[in-house]
Amino acid sequence: MKPRVKICCISSKEEAKLAVAYGASALGLVGSMPSGPGIISNQLIKEIATITPPGLSSFLLTSETSASGIIAHHKKVHTSTIQLVDELRSGTYQDIRNELPGVKLVQVIHVIDKKSIEQAVHISQYVDAVLLDSGNPNLAIKELGGTGRIHNWDLSRTIREEIDIPLFLAGGLNAANIGKAIECVQPYGVDLCSGVRSNGKLDETKLRAFFKALS
Repeated sequence: MKPRVKICCISSKEEAKLAVAYGASALGLVGSMPSGPGIISNQLIKEIATITPPGLSSFLLTSETSASGIIAHHKKVHTSTIQLVDELRSGTYQDIRNELPGVKLVQVIHVIDKKSIEQAVHISQYVDAVLLDSGNPNLAIKELGGTGRIHNWDLSRTIREEIDIPLFLAGGLNAANIGKAIECVQPYGVDLCSGVRSNGKLDETKLRAFFKALS
């Protein structure tokens, strides 16, 4: 079965429509971040979420680290899914679920070393999916995604084998390497930002090449 495709860093309604037209099943909408591409206003996130077709997912990427902050952020945009790009440091996932019933929770795990496996297995008890990316939240200015780098897919495969929930693979994916990535990790879904962009804009040629490589 082909993995689902999430196109991230959507910056306009036009990009959203283009991604959907080529076969995206989810759109990533980036809220305020300490670094990385694709940041848009809460108002635009809300507008894109509103036009996302039924059956497709709209992901709010939030860097909030408290349950209350995440809830407050979501209430401004009303996406179908929340992608937590940093760790939850205050409150619980259940607090978020109680306040936002029906909203899916996806936790990003930045794959750095074997500790990432333990982290993913633990968190998988509380969320609907995990998303493996190549950032580094330990830097002075946190990298929380959109790096364009791949990480150790062997670690990603181990995580996929150890958890019982869907896994999205992100980090430096493009038309040239997607076949090898899927063969190695066998993810539920894949997530792209820089791999289908040129000069920060969604590139229809790269988008077409990616979906062709996926077919």
